[in-house]
Amino acid sequence: MKVDYTNVKPYGDTMNDGAVQLSFTLPVPAGEEAKEAARQLVKKMGLDEPSVVYMADLGIDFAYFIVYGKCTHTVDYSAIEVPKVVTKKMSREEINEFVKEKIGRKITVVAACTGTDAHTVGIDAIMNMKGYNGEFGLERYPEFNAYNLGSQVLNEELIAKAKEVNADAILVSQIVTQKNVHIKNLTNLVELLEAEGMRDKVILICGGPRISHELAVELGYDAGFGPGTLAPDVAAFIAMEIAKREGKL
Repeated sequence: MKVDYTNVKPYGDTMNDGAVQLSFTLPVPAGEEAKEAARQLVKKMGLDEPSVVYMADLGIDFAYFIVYGKCTHTVDYSAIEVPKVVTKKMSREEINEFVKEKIGRKITVVAACTGTDAHTVGIDAIMNMKGYNGEFGLERYPEFNAYNLGSQVLNEELIAKAKEVNADAILVSQIVTQKNVHIKNLTNLVELLEAEGMRDKVILICGGPRISHELAVELGYDAGFGPGTLAPDVAAFIAMEIAKREGKL
């Protein structure tokens, strides 16, 4: 079946049926009135035929809902342009061979979860020797010197370590994002690096569930990686970027 990419809408059982599923919580006690409130709310969102298929009492006058509906709107997929990290896809072995042949020295990377962020799952997926989802982290890359500083690292401490080891790249993971604290923290790191005269000397990368490449660049970073990123994605970008900056590509 040929899809019209200028008019794309959700697909459930039949092409262009617009079927969607929503889940949300309302600050009301569970009951028939709550179901009707959820149905009316989804109707006001512009979805046709809203149907509350599940309700759970969360206690203390809160209720959770799953609602089906049909979206009437479409998007022009063919006109969408999204800023994204563009780099060559390479395996761990290919990356290490590239570094040996093109750069001729080991790449040094310093990484941390900064500020009050205590969640290391993201940075560990990229850095830890055990890696994630079948991909070893940078600690297992023979052509990389990888320093994982862990969680709740002050920006000043991260910069000090980067200076100490003459880092080529700095990686920052931000999981905690309440009240946009990640934006404040990431901005502060850029400002501190600029004050130290280091910003143009390192490749600066951030990642996390609410990080996009567009946001990262806006904040002054070289790249931003979101959920699902694996070590080779980051390693390939760093290696290619160093080669470009050193005129070896």
